[in-house]
Amino acid sequence: MKAKKIIDQNALKFTHARELLLDIFQQSEKPLCYQDIKEQINMDKATFYRNMHTFEEKGIMNGFESSDKKRYYELHKKNHAHFICSSCHKVKCLDALSDFQMTGYEIDNIIIHGKCQICQNNA
Repeated sequence: MKAKKIIDQNALKFTHARELLLDIFQQSEKPLCYQDIKEQINMDKATFYRNMHTFEEKGIMNGFESSDKKRYYELHKKNHAHFICSSCHKVKCLDALSDFQMTGYEIDNIIIHGKCQICQNNA
């Protein structure tokens, strides 16, 4: 879906910054943090986080904090789990747990911490 359409559907003011952010996240196959995209955008941290907060409030983006204290974001498509390596801090989406449910609870995020295969092999 085009960024402008997403912005319009959520009754947000259209800005170039919002369009740029949505375009970047639509092209990504993994969650991204500010450090991952700061080279691609001409935007200060405050503007980035203010827009991401607005996107989270509107349900456009999901956000979570990793073990390296960075906040990662991805477009809200379907609920799924994330694996975060405690050594290299890489984040991987886990579709295998996308149907996880608990009676009486609404689950926003499942985050699993451990060591990825690369870090295990380098130990």
